Amino acid sequence: MGEIFSPGKLMLTSEYFAMDGALVLAVPTKLGQEFSFKEKNDEKSLICWEAYHQNKLWLKAVIDYQNWQILETNIPSSAEFILKTLKNVQALSTIKFKNNFTYHLTTNLQFPADYGLGSSSTLMNNLAEWAEVDPFYLNKISLGGSGYDIAVAKEKSAIIFQSVPEVKYEKVDFDPPFKNELIFIHLNQKQDSREGISLYKSKTKSQKLVDEFSDLTRNILLCSELENFSELMLIHEQRISNFLEIPTVKARFFADCPVFIKSLGAWGGDFVMSSKFEGFKDYFWGKGFHTIFEYSDLIN
Repeated sequence: MGEIFSPGKLMLTSEYFAMDGALVLAVPTKLGQEFSFKEKNDEKSLICWEAYHQNKLWLKAVIDYQNWQILETNIPSSAEFILKTLKNVQALSTIKFKNNFTYHLTTNLQFPADYGLGSSSTLMNNLAEWAEVDPFYLNKISLGGSGYDIAVAKEKSAIIFQSVPEVKYEKVDFDPPFKNELIFIHLNQKQDSREGISLYKSKTKSQKLVDEFSDLTRNILLCSELENFSELMLIHEQRISNFLEIPTVKARFFADCPVFIKSLGAWGGDFVMSSKFEGFKDYFWGKGFHTIFEYSDLIN
């Protein structure tokens, strides 16, 4: 049996503008997805798939990969997605699903699925590494998206990423001296990013605005003081709020918060970033937000 691990991710800058080539800063999380695999030469051409969420069995499926049929499963819709993805793996790979072996494939997501840390991207990267195929292309044909999350999973590092005119990224050393002052708060819901993306796509944007977010990313990466970092986060939030014509998450939920609140990824759900202040735990708990991570607990 072999094992592969991919970390989850948090997108710190450029949210929606990543689709138009704005520079993104993203970081890996300590939590991610494990993938284990075993092959048996038994001439049966089967895939026995088991997916766990935090060590609890969530999805089981047996797939005949000669005829690409689901023989048994407990969640048909999820098994259909796995079948489609594994069929893509077969088309791309020169080594997997080319014989009549039975493949026992097991995944374990280490974080709740509603955290938005990359349950799909970690799966794509694990499968690509196992099958020795391009993770960006596998992700593109199976899921879509800019691919920044694949880059984080692949490199297991903070990155700056650009999707236009072509995908390019580089590992960066994002280790701000004030990192122990940063916190991450979960908003108790998973955000459907498609809704936000369709709103973003419906609006006319200029190259100048895209470039402004790239500049913000560069400046945020270079920050050495929390005060400057906080100011740039506030500017970032307000620019996206003005463009989308929707209120910031701070205006909606935390209007009386004495420090910055920054959305991470699609607006309205998943995690936000903030910084510590006196009584911060009581403040967020009092508003019904009980999942609070310190930087060192969440970021790798």
